[in-house]
Amino acid sequence: MNSDRFPSRIRICEMSPRDGIQSLRAEVPTAVKLELIRRLTDAGLDYIESASFVSPKWVPQMADAAEVCAGLERRPGITHAVLAPNLKGLERAHAAGMTEVGVFSAASQTFSQKNTNCSIEESLQRAETLMAEAQRLGIRGRGYISCIAVCPYEGETDPATVARLARALVGMGCYEIALGETIGAATPLQARRVVQAVAEAVPGTPLGLHFHDTRGQALANILACLDLGVASIDGSVGGIGGCPYAPGAAGNVATEDLVYMLQGLGIDTGIDLDALCTAGRYICEAIGRPVGSRVSQALACAA
Repeated sequence: MNSDRFPSRIRICEMSPRDGIQSLRAEVPTAVKLELIRRLTDAGLDYIESASFVSPKWVPQMADAAEVCAGLERRPGITHAVLAPNLKGLERAHAAGMTEVGVFSAASQTFSQKNTNCSIEESLQRAETLMAEAQRLGIRGRGYISCIAVCPYEGETDPATVARLARALVGMGCYEIALGETIGAATPLQARRVVQAVAEAVPGTPLGLHFHDTRGQALANILACLDLGVASIDGSVGGIGGCPYAPGAAGNVATEDLVYMLQGLGIDTGIDLDALCTAGRYICEAIGRPVGSRVSQALACAA
């Protein structure tokens, strides 16, 4: 495989403090979340989605978002992002001193209704209002699109729908589009088809990949898309996570496995793999889950 067609560096966006933890029923103490974030930072991660300002009624695990943000060690060059589904969430994020938010839509009407209680068009209207206020406040917005390939309720997604949403989010001011393969059901050909459609729709816009690993295809899907303008890839240490509105979906691709693959391709991530594995084992032990990273398991056995 010719690695010259791949980017020389890719930013890894760590999702475990938010996407990895949000669906857990047992409360994860704020101190554990902050220790995880500290270990991730020490491992070299410079983009960490640290919390979500959503209603505690719907996502109880994120009820301490303000406390997590208040306890962050703000280091130069480190981005601590949060999700903000609406203006209230944005206001809370701004009050907590956050400078980057994730705004989102979905390429499925049913998923959009279940996830955010609104239609696709309504989600875009919310995002437009939110982005206008974010820009006024000096907060950057990263646009997320869920169910880019397969919806758990509607089946296969039309790439043209994903491309339309990407154009809309870029038009609102989102600096990057993160493409969410939410249920981990896509194959490499499906993933590439969608990412290529988006790359053609928003040329020059950095693209992020947010792929879940339910069927063990996440790394293959990522590899199939690396030459299509991918600037960042989301991962979750230990492979922890899942979506409360996508039954049966596993977590994001394990960050340890992702970094191992990228390093093998000669792509710089700036991450210390051993320290990353230590952070993954820490949070998996804290939440009582087995480590879902094959690389971490192999390194532990070899030690």
